[in-house]
Amino acid sequence: MRKGKKMKKFLAVLLSVMLMATIFTACTPQEKAPENQDTDKDVSWEYIEEKKVLVVGLDDTFCPMGFRDQENNLIGFDIDLAKAVGEVLGVSVEFQPIDWKTKDMQLSSKRIDCIWNGMSATPDRQESMSLSNKYLNNKIVVMSTKEDVKVSSTADLEAIKFGVQAESAALKAVQAADNFAAMEANMTEYDTYDEAILDMQAGRIDAIVVDEVLGEYKNHTLGGVMFKCEYDFGPDFYAIGFRKGETELVTKVNNAIKTLIDNGKAAEISNNWFGKDLVVFEGYGE
Repeated sequence: MRKGKKMKKFLAVLLSVMLMATIFTACTPQEKAPENQDTDKDVSWEYIEEKKVLVVGLDDTFCPMGFRDQENNLIGFDIDLAKAVGEVLGVSVEFQPIDWKTKDMQLSSKRIDCIWNGMSATPDRQESMSLSNKYLNNKIVVMSTKEDVKVSSTADLEAIKFGVQAESAALKAVQAADNFAAMEANMTEYDTYDEAILDMQAGRIDAIVVDEVLGEYKNHTLGGVMFKCEYDFGPDFYAIGFRKGETELVTKVNNAIKTLIDNGKAAEISNNWFGKDLVVFEGYGE
C-alpha cells in the first residue's frame, strides 16, 4: 500500500517536471535569424516582375498627358511613354483611373504601383514618395499668334491683353507675380483654352499664359499658329511617384526611360504630341 502511494507520488512529480520543461521550452525565445538575413530588402521590382504588370494610377481627364478621345480610348503623352517603358521592362502596363485627391492612399494600399500623370515634383512629394528622375519640364509660358507681341518680363504683361484658363496652374502663377495688380485689368479668364485661343485669333486678346505641355499640344494640333514668348514663370518638372523606399523599381523605370531617350523613342513620342522634343532627364532634387 505504501509502495503504491510512493509510486503515485513519484509519477506526479515526474509529470510536473515534464510539464515545467514543456512550458519553459515554449516560452524560450526562438533562435535569432542569421545576421546576414536582410529583413528590409527592397523587393519592389521583384513584385512587379512576378505579377508581370505595372499598374499606373492617373486622372484620365488631363489633356495631353492622359485623357479620353471621342471613342473613350485612353490616349496621351504619358500613356505612350508608359507603354514604351513597359516594353523595355518586359511587363504589361495597366492604367487605373483614380480620384486625384486620393492618389496617396491608392498608392500606399497597393491598388496602383505608381502615379504617372503629369505630376509635379514638389518638395512635399519628395518627402512622401520615391520619385523618378524628372522627365518633362512643364513651364508656365506666354504664347501668342501675333509676331509683334514681345514678352520678356511680367511687366510686359501690363501692356497687353492676355487670357488664362480659370482655376489653372497658369492662373495661380500669374496671381503670384509681384505686379499682379497692374496686370489684372488686362487679364481675361476663360473656361477653356480653346475659347482663349479663338479670342486670340480673332484679335480680342494678344496672348495666353498656359502650361507649356498644353500650349505646345494645342499649337501642334492647330498647325503651329502660335509662338512662345521669351518669358516664362519658371520650371515645373514632372516625375513619376512610387511608394516611399521602392528605389529598385524607381531605378528600373529610370533606366528604361534613359533607354528610350538614347534610342530616340522618347523624342518620337514627344514630337507626336507636341511637335517638338520636350523630354528631359534630370535627377530628382537637382
